[in-house]
Amino acid sequence: MNRSIRFFELTGMNWLIPIANLLAGKNPKAQLNQLLASIGAPLVAFLIFLLLWSTAASNIKTSLGNLPGPSQTWEQFESLVDEHTAARDKEAAFYQRQEDRNAKRIEQGKEPKDIRPYTGAPTFFDQIFTSLYTVFIGFAVATIIAIPVGIICGLNSTIYTGLNPLIQIFRPVSPLAWLPIVTMVVSALYTTDDPFFAKSFITSALTVTLCSLWPTLINTTVGVSTIDKDLINVSRVLRLSWMTQIFKVVIPASLPMIFTGLRLSLGVGWMVLIAAEMLAQNPGLGKFVWDEFQNGSSNSLGRILVAVFVIGIIGFLLDRIMLTLQKSVSHDKTQEIR
Repeated sequence: MNRSIRFFELTGMNWLIPIANLLAGKNPKAQLNQLLASIGAPLVAFLIFLLLWSTAASNIKTSLGNLPGPSQTWEQFESLVDEHTAARDKEAAFYQRQEDRNAKRIEQGKEPKDIRPYTGAPTFFDQIFTSLYTVFIGFAVATIIAIPVGIICGLNSTIYTGLNPLIQIFRPVSPLAWLPIVTMVVSALYTTDDPFFAKSFITSALTVTLCSLWPTLINTTVGVSTIDKDLINVSRVLRLSWMTQIFKVVIPASLPMIFTGLRLSLGVGWMVLIAAEMLAQNPGLGKFVWDEFQNGSSNSLGRILVAVFVIGIIGFLLDRIMLTLQKSVSHDKTQEIR
């Protein structure tokens, strides 16, 4: 039970703690009051939102009909699930037919043919995994760049003074401005005949990197520059090497600010990626939204709303993942992290 409660605390799901305590028979009345306090207000707010959405949807007419309400949006979600299941069944049957043909060829003493890859159109859920993979690669590259540069800027005021104008110039640049530049550069430099990564993937990932590294860089710089000078002085007295000082003193002391930057960067990267996929027509959720908008069928608005909710829920879960990671590596376990 204690492990479960610790897990709920790490993942930010504190509202599950009263349920765990109720199952353990710990002071039921107090646990019920705590449960109502933790989930009552969000539940009421969500129900009010559904009511307002349903009322507004019935009164908003578009060129494709009324704006879908909660029930119509859920129906489109179920339709997308059915399409994904049908596509996976079709893919399995495609490979099974090839395996059956090869089995017959082997029985006849012939060489089996190579298995051809399935080339069916990606489903909605395939697009989700494509976007997640792209944003994690772009975010990882941004992190590898931003944290070391932020540490150096935080420790050396001269370097910070030199780089700060560039940081402030490039930080507010929109992904709409970066995207055509990145696209042209990738097309000019990535000219291999047998590419390991698709150009569309590299374009989206680099756009995410360019737009998401700034929050981590700035927060890391601020976190390192505000470290208690006594810690630095003690590390010098102990004659710690530069790398030991970084990993044993600087990073642990500035960890809260670093993770604040990482959470902001991941959120920015996720938003940027959807816009980049939509504009560049690269595979992913952004392209799904744009294709449905261009399709203009009676189901398009409902499917776009499904994508909107999925994008928001994934963004929330990504932030929870970073929060859990921060709590797990934080040296101060008593600190409240939100």
